Amino acid sequence: MGYKILSKKELCPNQYEITIDAPFVVKNAKAGQFIIFRAEDNGERVPLTIADVNKDTGALTLVFMAVGYSTKKLASLETGDELVDIVGPLGQPTHIEKYGTVVCLAGGYGAAPCYLIAKAFKEAGNKVYMVMGARTKDLIFWQDKMKNACTELFITTDDGSLGEKGFVTQVLEKLMSREKIDYAIAVGPMPMMKAVADMTRDKGIYTEASMNPIMVDGTGMCGACRITVGGVTKFACVDGPDFNAHEIDFDEVINRTRIYKDEERKRSENCNLFKMAK
Repeated sequence: MGYKILSKKELCPNQYEITIDAPFVVKNAKAGQFIIFRAEDNGERVPLTIADVNKDTGALTLVFMAVGYSTKKLASLETGDELVDIVGPLGQPTHIEKYGTVVCLAGGYGAAPCYLIAKAFKEAGNKVYMVMGARTKDLIFWQDKMKNACTELFITTDDGSLGEKGFVTQVLEKLMSREKIDYAIAVGPMPMMKAVADMTRDKGIYTEASMNPIMVDGTGMCGACRITVGGVTKFACVDGPDFNAHEIDFDEVINRTRIYKDEERKRSENCNLFKMAK
């Protein structure tokens, strides 16, 4: 039995929202968890954080960038098509409680998973600030949904085309200077999450980061998603994806990711040389 696509749309260049009929996944899904999908029988297993759920209809919403073979394959599917399989919900949900004032920082594609997280914190009685950042206005999406999910929404763009020119960390700095922040969570590129952790550490603000390292099986068996937290090896797929950001060895994760990308680039170059030689 496949998983039927109920709707699909391009949110911004190369970034898509897709809604899938997956009632058994949605039934137990919580903010911060993820799924792993396969678009075709021989396809690779790709993890995606759950962006939204409808408990009444069983609809699962995912947001993704079409950057590799499998996500490009997913982007090529249309309403009525089916995914081969979906596994989930996986990972530990974000720990939701009433902290007081919460700041959710979303960098780039991190905006999608931050929606459910911010919504859950607001429903728990917190004042919730959402800070969305992207390179340019064309990459900002879900503004109306985000406004409803939080107390106040801030937007930053690298080029100043929407909101404040700069980075999400600039807004965080202003928020910390004007009032007491009780909890912060960062979702997005590793350098951004590391910068957030560095800023909040001396302020004593408990901060979590949603880690998205290389992942294969999603059950802790392969070890590809291992990271060091407080000097101890953890697996993002089963122990996370959220961890105490002040204890994460970000440099290790960034270096491992860089090595993987370098090897991927070399394989691509070798493949092209082989094709040219033929």
